[in-house]
Amino acid sequence: MGSSTAVMPPDSVAGLITEVGGRMTHGAVIAREYGLPAVVGVEGATSRIRDGQRIRLHGSAGYVELL
Repeated sequence: MGSSTAVMPPDSVAGLITEVGGRMTHGAVIAREYGLPAVVGVEGATSRIRDGQRIRLHGSAGYVELL
């Protein structure tokens, strides 16, 4: 499995969801640095969350709610 990089202006990012990784992965560490909520290790996230779909990210509790 390869990895990909996304580049976005920091003011347009409200949170982070990844399908793989843990608390010390790069994305999780960067999210903490920027004060963003993050949930990592969400199996099937890219197939369940559609582009433009509204979601609620519960970073402290560790789950994502599809709205």
